[in-house]
Amino acid sequence: MCKIKMCGLTREEDIEAVNDIKPEFIGFVFAKKSKRYVTPERASELKKLLDPSIRAVGVFVDPSLQEVYALVSSRTIDMVQLHGNETEDFVQEVRDKCKCPVIRAFKVRSEEDVRTAEKSCADHILLDSGAGTGTVFDWKLLKNISRPCFLAGGLDPENVSEAANTLHPYCLDVSSGIESNGFKDKNKMEAFAKAVRKEKK
Repeated sequence: MCKIKMCGLTREEDIEAVNDIKPEFIGFVFAKKSKRYVTPERASELKKLLDPSIRAVGVFVDPSLQEVYALVSSRTIDMVQLHGNETEDFVQEVRDKCKCPVIRAFKVRSEEDVRTAEKSCADHILLDSGAGTGTVFDWKLLKNISRPCFLAGGLDPENVSEAANTLHPYCLDVSSGIESNGFKDKNKMEAFAKAVRKEKK
């Protein structure tokens, strides 16, 4: 069964919802330009409320190594997601310094983008249509992919079952698709998880 990542949590009620739903991963966004941005202090408060079985991923866009390390060493996050123009050398530096899994995000517009992603030294690759655009890319571009991936971009309770059944990604990553009026909606979160967990075996 595909794993689930619910990204962009900002409120106590978001944490309460995921503690009930039990996705494998949640995401805190540390990119200041994002409407889902949380401060390190806020993320630390929310992490203390999070079920320990759920892994918290810190989402960064072109951060410094020190910024990432501070959040890992304080145990605010368990994994790192790099969503900017970070180099492979930087990815390796984060892996070496932080000693935790690193996800590197790639924008997919061609099969060549997929080939590039497959070569990454990151522990996991995330394939997306863009930086949080909430739109679906052409899934046919993944027909020859040989590496497990986090799939993001425009997923919602209506289309995630198709994504799970046709692409069989390692993890399905959702943010805007489980929101109403810019905030996480527990009903949509539950519907998303139910659709994933009912995928065909």
